[in-house]
Amino acid sequence: MTEDLLQLSQELSRRGEPFALATVVWRRAPSSAQPGNQAIVTAAGKVRGWLSGACAESVVIREARKALETGEPHLVLLGSPEELAARTNDGISLVPMQCQSEGAIELFVQPVLPKPHLVMIGRTPMVSTLTSLAKTLGWRTVVVDDRGDPDAHPDAGLVVTTLDLEAAGVGENSLVVVATQGQYDELAVDKALGTKAAFIGLIASRKRAQAVLDWLRDVDYTEEALARVKAPAGLDLGSLKHEEIAVGVLAELVQFNAARQPALAASPPDPPPDPARAPEPRVSTAAASPAAPDRDATGAPASASAQADAPGDAIDPVCDMLVDIASARFVSEHEGQTYYFCCPACKKKFEADPARYLTPVTA
Repeated sequence: MTEDLLQLSQELSRRGEPFALATVVWRRAPSSAQPGNQAIVTAAGKVRGWLSGACAESVVIREARKALETGEPHLVLLGSPEELAARTNDGISLVPMQCQSEGAIELFVQPVLPKPHLVMIGRTPMVSTLTSLAKTLGWRTVVVDDRGDPDAHPDAGLVVTTLDLEAAGVGENSLVVVATQGQYDELAVDKALGTKAAFIGLIASRKRAQAVLDWLRDVDYTEEALARVKAPAGLDLGSLKHEEIAVGVLAELVQFNAARQPALAASPPDPPPDPARAPEPRVSTAAASPAAPDRDATGAPASASAQADAPGDAIDPVCDMLVDIASARFVSEHEGQTYYFCCPACKKKFEADPARYLTPVTA
């Protein structure tokens, strides 16, 4: 991996942002790709690095999004119909390569999903136990110990000694657990409610938890705001020792985080369509076939629902490659219809003779 990509992967991981790493594992000349070429694709579909030419980029974005949604790595082959037919039983994604180079490449696409970011507030045995358990799971752990000693939390990835949740890196994907256990519960929950944390939990008895919530109501927190606080935190496993209560809290966090994994990996929603724009080409929803797609009476690809995997993809009318609409650079309008292209060469060919690529197919 190049230094730039290594730094980017570390930064994305630090921020808790999912991404996919695509690596060229095989190529057939004259493809410009080389084995070992790598690129990072963010959840928003931004590509950093170099794999091959423009024809492959939209496919890489689509396959990266698939990997992020499933959480599973997979191989992708862009090749000739003959090469694809020979690999139909290999369990890999097959995409026709019909760029002018006529080369072929095989990619390994690996999702990198963020480790949960657990921020624990307090200086109690509960904090120490939770930190140790979360470290075992490989989670990113931060202890906020107001006026405390960092050396008292050897298992924490970061220790903040003021009640500063911004310094703790709390963001919209963070899990915040208040385990002050009577020391400054109200103030800690108050600070947590001032963040966008995905989860806020208070470890306390039911009576104590109710007292904290009542105090927050008295300082004008709405019921909607207080609904963000799980109090008491943790699965109800009965009357247990603090180590076992910590297991119940961590189990609830694992459950909560697992339920929201698809949302963590999803890309930002596409903007709503502009009614003033011409209709978009039909988009596709299933994997591409090794054979070139048939065309309908308008010359556009027929059965578009069988040509691609995700809404937001269009088919280049010249070379039949998949093009990500949101990131498409080459666009042309013809008779009120918008067409998307994988490269400037295809766009130029289309604009020189649209009828050639939109002529109805005869039996």
